[in-house]
Amino acid sequence: MKRFQRILVAVDFSEHSNKALEMALDLAKEFGAKLDLVHAFDIPVPFVTPYEVAIPDSYMQEARDAAKKKLAALAEKISAEGIEARSHLSEVPAATAIVRVAEEVEADLLVMGTRGNSGLKHVLLGSVAERTLRHASCPVLTVK
Repeated sequence: MKRFQRILVAVDFSEHSNKALEMALDLAKEFGAKLDLVHAFDIPVPFVTPYEVAIPDSYMQEARDAAKKKLAALAEKISAEGIEARSHLSEVPAATAIVRVAEEVEADLLVMGTRGNSGLKHVLLGSVAERTLRHASCPVLTVK
């Protein structure tokens, strides 16, 4: 079995992502690997709503800052367990962010949660995990 040295975990602060993080922590402990956390801060809304009311920059900045704080807190918690952890906040669509950061940090493994949507929901929302799998240059472990 390959010895993983750097594991990237996609984090969206959901229950699914928490389970993926738990799995990644177990693997990091087993292999003595370092963890990188990535969160994609991408709100796919138009700059102007249908009623031509712009979303205030201050709202976007507050949301960005909140995501950054949550991500940093996770990295600190992991570091307190003796595992080196770094956080990455990206402002592009999730699958793009995950693949880019995996390449930048030279991840040996990518771990991410999946919601398992099917039918119309899958068609309308797509699957970040599916898009990531298509473009990742390292193995991807999905956790349901």
